[in-house]
Amino acid sequence: MELLVVTGMSGAGKSTVIQVLEDMKYFCVDNLPPGLFIKFFELIQRSEEPERKVALVVDVRSGRYFNDFLDYIDNFKKGNNNIQIIFLEASTEVIIDRFKETRRRHPMMDYSEGIIEGIAEERKSLENIRGKADLIIDTTDLSSAQLRERIRDLWGNAHLSTFRVSFVSFGYKYGVPIDADLLIDVRFLPNPFYIPELKDKTGEDKEVQDYVFSQEDTQDFIEKYFDLLGFLLPRYRKEGKSNLVVGIGCTGGKHRSVTLVNHFSTLVSEQQYHVEKRHRDILRK
Repeated sequence: MELLVVTGMSGAGKSTVIQVLEDMKYFCVDNLPPGLFIKFFELIQRSEEPERKVALVVDVRSGRYFNDFLDYIDNFKKGNNNIQIIFLEASTEVIIDRFKETRRRHPMMDYSEGIIEGIAEERKSLENIRGKADLIIDTTDLSSAQLRERIRDLWGNAHLSTFRVSFVSFGYKYGVPIDADLLIDVRFLPNPFYIPELKDKTGEDKEVQDYVFSQEDTQDFIEKYFDLLGFLLPRYRKEGKSNLVVGIGCTGGKHRSVTLVNHFSTLVSEQQYHVEKRHRDILRK
């Protein structure tokens, strides 16, 4: 059986993810108490036509039963079952806005003074589960449509168990991507922003790429960082990690980081890795 467990912050998009998985013919169950995991799987496996693809949403709505979540997951893995944990998160500000839009009450507000305190309490309660997640998706800057597309890309043609390397460019002025496993700051390189004819272009433009690559420090950095990735990637894959997010940041996320994400994506894909890339801040003014 293939099992996807969708968990994470309230308001981060779990409902959207489960809807997409349903469209992809997963048997989906929302808010199943962890204590019922074993009986649920036994029922499925005893059926005349057992479900082969199952997705569960498990989160703090389970109350005190949620504390046993990881124990049940570990027991399920011992049965040689294929299981992946997807953790969704978003910034506190965005979560607040989403709850305001839906006019729904945050599930942790009964245990706190207000929504901000409730979100903080929820983050704390999810720390251990986040650390066990196979994939962390930060939906802060994703619309529902973009999140749906991301899930279809991940599970539409290839399974998550195929090791993926996701490169993301970003601007430090807008904050670091909270789903990144590795972060590298390339603000030590000369900034094309201060070249008048390059200011309004991006790392997708050849003129910017030529400027970035013309720097001696850029060539040294590419050689050294690619060597580091060559050391790390096979070891992450051997350890069982399914998705590695590499964040490359510059000041605004439009020039240097975009150029280098594109370049490293090409280099790593040539090493027979499944590579994805996205430019988080390229359209920001």
